[in-house]
Amino acid sequence: MQAQARSISVRRDEMSMKLRLMWLGFATMLLVLAQTLAAHARGESLAPLAEQISPAVVNITTSTLLEGQTGPQGIVPEGSPFEDFFREFQDRNGGDDENRPRRSNALGSGFVISEDGFIVTNNHVIAEADEILIEFFPGDGQPAKELVAKVIGTDEKTDIALLKVEASGPLKYVQFGDSDTARVGDWVIAMGNPLGQGFSVSAGIVSARNRALSGSYDDYIQTDAAINRGNSGGPLFNMDGQVIGVNTAILSPNGGSIGIGFSMASNVVIKVVDQLREFGETRRGWLGVRIQDVTEDMAEAMGLDKPGGALISDVPDGPAKDAGLLAGDVIISFDGVEVEDTRGLVRQVGETTVGKSVRVVVHRDGGTQTVLVTLGRREDAERAEEGEEETPEAVEEENKDILGLTISPLTDTLREDMGLDADASGLVVTNVDEASEAFSKGLRAGDLITEAGQQKVTSIDDLEARMDEAREAGRKSLLLLVRRGGEPRFVALSLQE
Repeated sequence: MQAQARSISVRRDEMSMKLRLMWLGFATMLLVLAQTLAAHARGESLAPLAEQISPAVVNITTSTLLEGQTGPQGIVPEGSPFEDFFREFQDRNGGDDENRPRRSNALGSGFVISEDGFIVTNNHVIAEADEILIEFFPGDGQPAKELVAKVIGTDEKTDIALLKVEASGPLKYVQFGDSDTARVGDWVIAMGNPLGQGFSVSAGIVSARNRALSGSYDDYIQTDAAINRGNSGGPLFNMDGQVIGVNTAILSPNGGSIGIGFSMASNVVIKVVDQLREFGETRRGWLGVRIQDVTEDMAEAMGLDKPGGALISDVPDGPAKDAGLLAGDVIISFDGVEVEDTRGLVRQVGETTVGKSVRVVVHRDGGTQTVLVTLGRREDAERAEEGEEETPEAVEEENKDILGLTISPLTDTLREDMGLDADASGLVVTNVDEASEAFSKGLRAGDLITEAGQQKVTSIDDLEARMDEAREAGRKSLLLLVRRGGEPRFVALSLQE
C-alpha cells in the first residue's frame, strides 16, 4: 500500500510539473504577444522613409516684378485737394523710390519626377512669375543648391504645373503611386516648405477620398497631415515612398492647418503631367453636350428604373450633334464604363484621347441606343466659346397659372426683349409662386420652357396636353426643359397638385 501511495504521489508531482510548464509557456507567449502589440502601437520610426524621399523634394521661390504706384494712392482719394500736399510729402521722404517697380517673392514646394530635372508643383505657386528658383534638399551635410527653372506647361483646371531645371548630373527623384489604392485610414507623409521654414515633414492619415472642391476634374485626397502655406505643390507620400497626391489646398478659418488638407490625386496628376511633358499643354476629350444629374423625380418622369447617368439638356454644334445625340437622352455608358453621374462623365470624357471614336449608350424613348461619337478637343471648344455674350433676361406678364408658374406664349415682342432668335419657340415664365415646388427647384421669371415630356411646346394647350399624357401614363411628374440666358436644364415638377 505504501508503494502504491508513493507511486500516486509521484504521478501527481509529474502532472503538477507539466501543468506549471504549460502555464509558464502560455504566460511567455502572452508576454511576447504583448511586447509585439506594444511595438506596433508605438509604431516604427518614419526617419528611414523620410531620408529616402527627401532629396527629391524641393523648395520653390518665385519672383514677380510689380509696377509702382504713380501717386499718393491709398492715402487720400484721387482728386482730393490734399492730393498735391501728400505727393510733395512723399517726394521729400523718398516717395520716388516707393513708386518704382519692385519685386515680390512667393514660396511653394514641389518634387522631382525624373533624373533629368522635371519638377511638379501647383500652378498657383508659379503663376505670373518672372523668375523661378528651385532649392534642393541639403543632403549628406552639404548646403542646399539652387537652380533656375523654366515652365514647361500649366493646367489651371487641376492647378498643376510642370517645370524643368538643367542640372550638372542626374537628380534624385520619386515616382507616382496609384492613388486609387489609397484607403481611408492609411498612413501618409506630407513634405514641403510650410510658411517658408524650409524642408519639413508631417505625418497623418488619409481622412477621405474623392473630394470635389470647385473644378470639373477634381479628385482630392483629404488628409489630416499638417499642410500650411508654402506646402502648396509638395508631395503626399504613401508608406512605400510613392507620391499619391499633390498638396494643393486647406480648409481653415485662420489660414493655418486645422487638419483638413487636400491633395490632388496622383491618378489625375499623372495624365496631366504626361500631356504637359509631351505637348506643353493639356489635350482633353470633348463630347459637346450640356448635361445634368438625374434626380429621382426626373427618373420617374422619364420611366427610368433608378436615378443615374447624365441627362443631356442641350446639344450645340460639335461631336455629339454630328453623331446624333439628342437633348433628353440619358447617357448611361461611355466607352464601356457605366456613367454614375455628370461629374464622373466629365472626368472620363476629359481623360479620353482626342479623336478617339467611343460608344455612347443612351436611354431614349423608353429603350437604349448606342451611338458612336468621335471626340473633339475641349480646349479648342473653349477658345471658340470665348467672347460669346449671354442672352439677357426679360420679364413680361401674361396668361395662365400652371404648376405654380404664370406662363405666356412666346411673342415677337418677347423674342426681341429677351434677345432670342426669330425661330425660337416655347413658353415664357412671367411669374413663379414662391410657395411652389417650381420655385424651390429654381424656376424664375424670364425662364423659357421649350419642352415638356421631352416634346416641344409652343402653346399652353401643348403644355396641358403633355400633362394629360403623363397622367394617363401613370407618371407623377412632368419633365420640363427650361432655358435661361441660353443655358438649358431639365426640371421635373410634380403633377399631384
